[in-house]
Amino acid sequence: MTTGPTPTPEPPARSRRRAEATPPAGKAGRDLKAAITVGVLLAVVALSSLLFVKQLFLVLVLVVMWIGVWELSRALQSVGARVPLPPVLIGGGGMIVVSYYQGAEAQLIALGLTVVGVMVYRVADGVTGALRDVGAGAFTALYPCFLGAFVSLLLAAPDGQLRIIFFILVTVFSDIGGYAVGVLFGKHPMAPSVSPKKSWEGFAGSVLTCAIIGGVAMWQFWPEATWWHGAVIGALSAAVATIGDFIESSIKRDLGVKDMGNLLPGHGGVMDRIDSLVMTAPLLWISLSFVVPIA
Repeated sequence: MTTGPTPTPEPPARSRRRAEATPPAGKAGRDLKAAITVGVLLAVVALSSLLFVKQLFLVLVLVVMWIGVWELSRALQSVGARVPLPPVLIGGGGMIVVSYYQGAEAQLIALGLTVVGVMVYRVADGVTGALRDVGAGAFTALYPCFLGAFVSLLLAAPDGQLRIIFFILVTVFSDIGGYAVGVLFGKHPMAPSVSPKKSWEGFAGSVLTCAIIGGVAMWQFWPEATWWHGAVIGALSAAVATIGDFIESSIKRDLGVKDMGNLLPGHGGVMDRIDSLVMTAPLLWISLSFVVPIA
């Protein structure tokens, strides 16, 4: 009887990393007290920089992106990919800055120049493994740098502080609503092989929470718009934020790591905290540009 080819066994080291990356049973899986404390401190720092001088928030975004690039590059090393850090850090920083001062076209040009810089820098170091490393560098330039640069576009508007606060509210409350409802009522996992703790009930709570927060924030920030615009944007943001969580979870599982870093107690690394933010930033920039056009 033909049984088919025997599957190639996974390398022991990578199997071990995957096992270590699998979260333990249970619904929480995190130090909730530490997570809340760090979350509040991050919110205070972000709001302080944003409300005092909004260019300070731009500096904060730049630092966060650089830390995220460093964490992602370290994680990619676990599969032998070496991100050419100098061109990615310089180009990523350039995307953040030119997006704020020159707009979306400059942001796209900066991405292209960054990828070219990655290729030139890496090939100059030798051709062995160059394609793998260039791919890792281009991916890092796109995620989180290019996607994160949409935060600069939001900030650049005359009412940029309000747009950033709206963006943070609907994204953060996606996590809060999903976590609370998921812990209390979650029974049906959305994608158990990628993120076992995310349930359809939690996703419904995330969408509902973001719709309420988005509607209230739209009504308060931009009276000329209608509250249901904010509710729709909030619901869409919850869906995109969940997709962002799944994307990073799949990346971490493929790399065999539990967290991208350990800089933030209760959260893991910076990339573990901004995974949904960088995904929702383009959506918020586009949707708010239509609903609340910039004069």
